[in-house]
Amino acid sequence: MTTNAAAEETTARWSDELRSHGRRVTKQRLAVLRAVDTAPHSVADDVAASVRQELPDISLQSVYVVLADLTETGLLRKIETPDSPARYETRVNDNHHHAICTGCGRIEDVDCAVGHAPCLTPGNTHGMTIQIADVLYRGICTDCAAAAS
Repeated sequence: MTTNAAAEETTARWSDELRSHGRRVTKQRLAVLRAVDTAPHSVADDVAASVRQELPDISLQSVYVVLADLTETGLLRKIETPDSPARYETRVNDNHHHAICTGCGRIEDVDCAVGHAPCLTPGNTHGMTIQIADVLYRGICTDCAAAAS
């Protein structure tokens, strides 16, 4: 499959998902999805900068509104890490986690160690049915470790 055909297939999938959630397919929503898909773990300011290459007049507030809406519909996942603004990704519904370098802030996806949701089973659920376990691994990436030596 060519890159253009893959992009069209992805856009068609996103369009179908938006419609299935009662959302209109708009150029703003599609541009935000493309921006986040191209640069996973992006903060809203970076998403806005990317979207403005396609839609120069879009406001930062509009990008925030679209990010919130797409997160609510489940097309985006919002990642909240310590000491950082929220980040977004299109990899959803697969129960993966994240590793963050405490040196440079790089974030990498980490697949679930167990393979089913949730990866961790708490000792006491307090009567809740646990659906997701958010795990954030913190450490030093190889680049920062090499620079420190």
